Amino acid sequence: MATSYPALRIGVVGYGHLGQYLVERILKEGAGLGLTLVFVWNRNSDKLKGSVPDELILGDLSAFRNRECDVIIEVCHPQIVKDFGLFFLSQAHLLVGSPSALSDPDLNQQLRQAATKHDRTLYVPSGALWGGQDIQRLNDSGTLKALFIRMSKHPSCFRLTGDMLSDWTEGEGRRVLFSGSVAELCPLAPNNVNTMAAAAVAAGTLGFTGVQGEIVSDTALSDYHVVEVEVTAANGFSVHTVRRNPARLGAVTGSATYNSFWTSLLVCKGHGGRVYLC
Repeated sequence: MATSYPALRIGVVGYGHLGQYLVERILKEGAGLGLTLVFVWNRNSDKLKGSVPDELILGDLSAFRNRECDVIIEVCHPQIVKDFGLFFLSQAHLLVGSPSALSDPDLNQQLRQAATKHDRTLYVPSGALWGGQDIQRLNDSGTLKALFIRMSKHPSCFRLTGDMLSDWTEGEGRRVLFSGSVAELCPLAPNNVNTMAAAAVAAGTLGFTGVQGEIVSDTALSDYHVVEVEVTAANGFSVHTVRRNPARLGAVTGSATYNSFWTSLLVCKGHGGRVYLC
């Protein structure tokens, strides 16, 4: 007997590598999973022509309301979450691919309030975070004491504000770029630390100011990104995980994260007016 899925209408905001992957997969596999693509938006709409059916191209993002979405996927930039997140949540569930935007405490609170008001779910994908649900369970039980995440990548894979990495040279080895709170780190590397942002959401009692993060440039990492997570809880409990995510030179997102994001999308069927790690 064939499995039936509830129909979900999907809008995709952003058509970078991850956006392209999701659009292509929805068009290819969506019908069998109950997913229908209703619009795709990109800053440069010319990039969509020839790849996305004309009737699905949304020229003006403000016109998203006319497309009647169930789930909007943001895979563009934290600024889009800031500018449109509240509007998105007034109409649909929101899968926020740039959770570093939530490091802004005012925006974080406003989005949570909008989710509650409109009975929509603000989904935060786990992405490259390993053990996010376990961290959340420790947090909810009141036993989580500390959380530290280190992300190490080849320097070509970082997209940083400012010029802290403008002088890198091949063969220079390992360089710690920043170590401190995730709240301070997110504005410095908004496209690179969404894993840390997801962890800060999971560890809600610590939050963005309490979770500690470190980004490391390492020219030896030409084939993968490394994400280390150190969890400390009550009564001497601790966990240290190391995740190696295959990635090409210059790639912001590791290859395994694409499928992780797709799996997160399949969870987005409505979980009430709240934030939900998926």
